Amino acid sequence: MDTAIESLGVARIPSPLKHVQHVTDDECILYDSSARNVEQQIREGQTPVSFMKAGPRDFMYFDPSKLKCAVVTAGGLCPGLNNVIRAIVLTLYYSYGVRNVLGIRYGFQGLVPQYGHPILELTPKSVGDIAELGGTVLGSSRGPQSVEDMVDALERMNVGILFAIGGDGTMRAVSKICEGIRNRNAKISVIGIPKTIDNDISYMSRSFGFNTAVTVAAEVITAAHVEATGSPNGIGLVKLMGRRAGFIASYAALAKRDANFVLIPESDFDLEGPHGFLAVLEKRILDRKHAVIVVAEGAGQQYAHGEGTDESGNPRLGDIGIFLKEAIDEYFKGKGIELNLKYIDPSYTIRSVEATSDDAIFCTFLAQNAVHAGMAGKTNMVVGNWRDEYVYIPVDLVITGRKQVELDGKLWSSVLEATGQPSFKP
Repeated sequence: MDTAIESLGVARIPSPLKHVQHVTDDECILYDSSARNVEQQIREGQTPVSFMKAGPRDFMYFDPSKLKCAVVTAGGLCPGLNNVIRAIVLTLYYSYGVRNVLGIRYGFQGLVPQYGHPILELTPKSVGDIAELGGTVLGSSRGPQSVEDMVDALERMNVGILFAIGGDGTMRAVSKICEGIRNRNAKISVIGIPKTIDNDISYMSRSFGFNTAVTVAAEVITAAHVEATGSPNGIGLVKLMGRRAGFIASYAALAKRDANFVLIPESDFDLEGPHGFLAVLEKRILDRKHAVIVVAEGAGQQYAHGEGTDESGNPRLGDIGIFLKEAIDEYFKGKGIELNLKYIDPSYTIRSVEATSDDAIFCTFLAQNAVHAGMAGKTNMVVGNWRDEYVYIPVDLVITGRKQVELDGKLWSSVLEATGQPSFKP
């Protein structure tokens, strides 16, 4: 695992930040927190894997008086985007004295001339109230753009640091843009701030927006429980975000303890058969007269088949929520059992809400540390949180895979304990 952080060159300009705790590049956070594992690696002559610690450096690479920065948001909406934008602008302006910050409209399309999207000027005044809004004031988009066109635009606008806020597709774009910049021997820093509401970015303990999503999703589960218990044989079916990982569904279910079944992408389930999901649900309804089901959008794709890919190249998912609703209705109708099923899909509502206080604070820390990295000349990296420490991680390492719920881990074990659900295996 290569965790080295790329740099544009030697930082020689003294930092204007006074009375703050500065960090050196040799300060690192261990990847593995187990003392036994670390000691064994040392005995075997290995160097334990670690991440560079985030924070302000003693010296800067860029001269703030001559620097121009740009901020872009790409991919789907997520709570906290405006918080990150605002914190980047305020840190650049007040901590480092950078007066030229550009807002790129509608994702990476804003760097490509053919789309004609205007550039915004970002100032402390223009971003003053945006944290109270959901979504992103810059707009967003999906889909690949020409790397040559994007690098041309950065050079044409004389951008020194590009802050890219987005998910897996955005981070892949960051890697390609950095390669294009490197091929031209240009001195442009690109800093990624990873955004995924699903909390599935590798080598990161958490991602911004996740706390907000869990908070709102838990309230939706409570509403589904009220609906289910308010009528005979009531079922509340809630579909939540989670294309490849069931973190939101799992944590939201644990937050309220009202869910009786949690279905996630990591755990296949059998729909039919004596031990399948429908048979277990029937027993629950006959015994307790109500049930609450939480399903992540990427679960059960062996039943709800999607076709093709979206603009970001991700496989299109079948709608497991609608599929389950229809399958449950048909099953119980065949059994002659009357149901009162309420289906709730709050996905786009959750994506667009204002960030919780906890997420807002987290966004501020991420943005501040992203600015510190860029000013020090770091590039081709993302800022993240690992074991409650802020760290710098190479983009190419982050995009190697996705984090998922471990079926033999503590989280899923707690979900199974809280719901009492079986494995639904034949």
